[in-house]
This record gives sequence, C-alpha cells and structure tokens, in this order.
Amino acid sequence: MNPAGAKRLLRTVVPEGLYQWLSQHQRRVARGWVRWGSLARTTPISAQWGHDRGQPVDRYYIERFLAKHAADIQGRVLEVGDARYTQQFGASRVTRSDILHALPGNPAATFVGDIAQAPGIPDDAFACLLFTQVLQYVFDVRAAVSQMHRILEPGGVALVTVPGIIKVDRGAMERWPDCWRFTSQSVHRLFEESFGTGNVRVESFGNVRAAVAALHGLAREDLRAADLDLHDPHYEVTTGVRAVKSR
Repeated sequence: MNPAGAKRLLRTVVPEGLYQWLSQHQRRVARGWVRWGSLARTTPISAQWGHDRGQPVDRYYIERFLAKHAADIQGRVLEVGDARYTQQFGASRVTRSDILHALPGNPAATFVGDIAQAPGIPDDAFACLLFTQVLQYVFDVRAAVSQMHRILEPGGVALVTVPGIIKVDRGAMERWPDCWRFTSQSVHRLFEESFGTGNVRVESFGNVRAAVAALHGLAREDLRAADLDLHDPHYEVTTGVRAVKSR
C-alpha cells in the first residue's frame, strides 16, 4: 500500500482525536537520529555571506521588500554606500540620487559621516531614504532614526532593512562596529519614537530553514523558492521597515 493509501486507511480506523494527535507529532525526529548531512560542520559552508555562491539569503529578502515598495523610490533619494537600489528600483521616478558614506574615500559620496549625526545634510531634503542593513553598524540607533526623520521631506518615506538572525560581521570591526540585531517589535517601537504612531509598517522575512541557510552562508540558488518564501515569525532573518514622515 502506498503512503497516501495508508493515510486514508488510518483516517478511517483511528478515532479523530488520536488521528489529530498523531498528525501533529508525526514530524518529531527521535533524539540522536537527526541527519545533519552537509551541515555537520562547525564552520560555515561560505564565509562570504553567500556572495561567492550567488545571491545571499538576506539580499533576497531585501530585494523582495524594495520591489514591493518600489513606488516610494522617487524624487530625491538618499542611499547609503552606493546608488545600487536607487537605480534598480527607482528607474525614471528618481530626479536626484545622493549617496551617504560613513568614511571618506568614496568619490561617489554626496555626504560623508555617521547618520547618527548626519553632518551637512539639510532638513526636509529627501523624498525617500534607502537604508539597507545599515543600522546594525550605528551604535546610537535612536539618534540615527531621529536624523532620518529630520532629513525626510513631509510625506517622504524611509525604506529600511535590518538583520535578525545573521552572523556577526567581524571583518568590518576596524571600520565600524557591528553592534545590533533587531526583532520586528523592537524596530517598530524604535521608528515610532520618531515617526509617530500609525506611520510605521514592519514586515519580517524568514523561517528556520532560511535562518540556518543564512548562517551557513548559503545563497538563494542553494534553496527552493518555497524554502525562502515561507514566513515563520519565530525566525526573523531580515525585517523591513516603511516609515512615513507626517505632512
């Protein structure tokens, strides 16, 4: 008898309460019988976040979030590091593209410095801010979010992503410290302090398989779409924030 037939037979002969209990517990794996396979190692499969294998898991989620809110990427846009996502998702809606870089040496940077101080950035200047995976490197996150609110024009939108379950970026420590990891609840409260109640929307991405894959440095190409797209709020790999400045 095939598995489907056995399941139908079990449903007809086992009391409903017992059947439901069996269904809920059938996926339990006996202690000592977990099959680790390629994950049976104490070092990651990739130490490069997955960049050497394809698109990193967190970048997959970041681009899903930005694609969903692409219409917000318009007018004068400020992005951190480079204009990659401004160009990818803003298209002809962008009238001016600016770049913020934390340290001197980036010839494309319009502004240089820590967003927590936002030196030289004028008030009410931008229609959109793109801050992807930035806030974990800023120690004074409250000041950073307050500055983001200040430099947005009324009605402007900040599109921000932050890490949840991800490795520590030890390689960046000499340039800027890797300080924080966030949950959807903490980042929602953080942005509401500056943007106000009702002006912040938060969306998390991930599940236990995606989290394990991200920690091992696997890439999108290593997984099925279903492995990545299933959302389990207990395993937040990446969280996206859409915050709007009141008019």
